[in-house]
Amino acid sequence: MTNFDRRRFLKTGILGATGALGYTSNIMAGTHLKEEKRIITRTLGKTGLQVPVVSMGVMNSDSPALVRAALDHGIILFDTANSYQNGRNEEMLGNVLNEYPRNSFLIATKVRPAGADRMTGLPSKETTAEDFLSKFDESLKRLKMDYVDILYVHQVLSPEMVGFKPIIKAMKKLRDKGKIRFLGISTHNLPRIIDSIVKTGSWDVVLTTYNYLNTELIRDRAEPPVKGMDIALQKAADAGLGVVAMKTLAGGGFLDREKTKPINASAAIKWVLSNPYVHTTIPGMTNFDQLYIDVKILEDITLNDQEKKDILLARSETGMYCTSCRNCIPGCTKNLPVPDFMRAYMYAYGYSNLEKAYSLITELSAGDNPCSECDSCSASCSRNFNLKEKITDISRLANVPRDFIA
Repeated sequence: MTNFDRRRFLKTGILGATGALGYTSNIMAGTHLKEEKRIITRTLGKTGLQVPVVSMGVMNSDSPALVRAALDHGIILFDTANSYQNGRNEEMLGNVLNEYPRNSFLIATKVRPAGADRMTGLPSKETTAEDFLSKFDESLKRLKMDYVDILYVHQVLSPEMVGFKPIIKAMKKLRDKGKIRFLGISTHNLPRIIDSIVKTGSWDVVLTTYNYLNTELIRDRAEPPVKGMDIALQKAADAGLGVVAMKTLAGGGFLDREKTKPINASAAIKWVLSNPYVHTTIPGMTNFDQLYIDVKILEDITLNDQEKKDILLARSETGMYCTSCRNCIPGCTKNLPVPDFMRAYMYAYGYSNLEKAYSLITELSAGDNPCSECDSCSASCSRNFNLKEKITDISRLANVPRDFIA
């Protein structure tokens, strides 16, 4: 985008500051955007919230100006987590959004329960409501808010965590006290988890990874992978759950670590929105070029012929995105949480978020070369990744002092 385009984009926009506040004063009631705004919205399940089809994933952003511009151009739902940027993400977002009336935006944050096993997702003795509530209180303080609209349980991997009663009871008490409005779960490409969410009946919103690579997932052995996810999302929507899609660009803006093969972001997001059971998306936004693309999608979600070709081309590349299918885990003789290493690799080379990659590698505590004793890798990857090469590469972060990362 040229400098002229950016100036015009920021100056005129779809809504402008006054228009944004004019619409969003009715968010609580779930009313539609005024027709003349031409912004495409969908209802977030039984929450009744009318949300634009593109929301803002704030994880990698540290720009107050970008958040203001997003809100002023019709993006009203902002997604963060208590762990993003070690809490600084919530602080930045809170400082900006407190400049606006509280009923002019929606905020979603996430808390990951302590003690959940990285391999199985099972809760442990350390998984307590007290710890969960303490972390959420910290989030409210950083956000400078009395409540959030959606609180997600972060990174849920097992049906047992979906139905973990201490956390559910704690969240319902938060709702009764007016500290949260809706209960949500965040998960990664797990149809069985989405099915569990539906069966439990305690949840309002599901945040799940969903992108053009879902056609290659191999999880539900009895049926084609994309069918498994599509059926799960349809069940969720039919049950009244709000469905929010993340990882919509499949690992960042590029297909390679050298950043020579860009992903057509518009095509990727439109592909996700071609599924009517996805109510909104939260692509990560770190600059005004990305915001410009996302704002244009708010007006038109139809894939054109070139975008369809770009999707097919992107699918033909190995890329950097790990689908978290977990097919690699049984074959790893070291019992490593391979998907977590792949996620750290994606953070570093796909998102250019070295701090997030460093935090994850440090948390894994697997050393600086956990594959050193293996002559070859016995784990198989549905994406044809060279797992040993990637793990050896990204695990080097374990030897880097934190002062060099922050």
